[in-house]
Parts: sequence; C-alpha cells; structure tokens
Amino acid sequence: MKKAWEIIKTIVMWIVIAAAVFMMVFTVISAIAFDRNDRNLLGYKFYIVQSDSMAKTDFRAGDIIISRIVDPTALQEGDIITFISQNPESYGETVTHKIRRLTTDANGDPGFVTYGTTTDTDDETIVTYPYVMGQYKVKLSGFGTFFAFLKTTP
Repeated sequence: MKKAWEIIKTIVMWIVIAAAVFMMVFTVISAIAFDRNDRNLLGYKFYIVQSDSMAKTDFRAGDIIISRIVDPTALQEGDIITFISQNPESYGETVTHKIRRLTTDANGDPGFVTYGTTTDTDDETIVTYPYVMGQYKVKLSGFGTFFAFLKTTP
C-alpha cells in the first residue's frame, strides 16, 4: 500500500509540474505575442477578439484567432483578413473581417472592401495592402478571456 501511495504522489507531482510549466509558457507567449502587430510566432499572429462583429459566422469576443502572414495579392473574395483599421471611429485598431470584393482606393492603390458578418455592412474605408496583417486561419473558442486576464495588472 505504501508503494502505491508513493506512485500516486509522484504522478500528482508531475501533473502539477507539467501544469505549471504549461501556464508559464502560455503566460510568456501571451505577454509577447498576443495582440502585437510587430511580433509573430513562426509566421503566425495571435489576437484576442474584442467584439462580436464576426459572431454570426466565424468567431466571438473572447476567442483567440490565429492569422498567418500572407502576400495580400494572394487574397480573394470571401477570405477573412486581419488588418489595421483606417476607419475614423476605430483608427489604428486591429480588426479581422471578411473580404467582400477586391477594389482600389481613391489613389488607385489595390485593396479590399471588408465587412463584419454580424451587421453585413461594408467597412467605411478600403483596406489597402500595407495595412493587411494576415489571413485568419483558426480560432480557439473562449481562450481569449483567460489570456486577457493573464495580461491584467494584479
């Protein structure tokens, strides 16, 4: 019986150590990679979704989304992109919306008309290539709330 108790204690100890290492790694990753346009991890960028503008079809506030850095010329209608907003009410914020169509802006620069699927309303400004951060690839439902908590000041 004593030997069984020692085995159980050892297993529990390793589970606690593994959980602590897991939390530490994800805390470090969240601090250096999430919501940072200037940083990526192996060509992928991680963002915590702040609004429900795409909730009707793809992801909700509190989800983590992963976008891959891509050449904007390879993007097509229907792709979901992460970009730096140039709209006056959300200027400078990181937004992830769906491409409705390819177009050009007033200066003749190529870009995209984007929209959120919840409202199905086109964004006010055209997203030109320099503002595209990446193409949406996958979501981790609900994990963003946890990582946003990890980033808060104690």
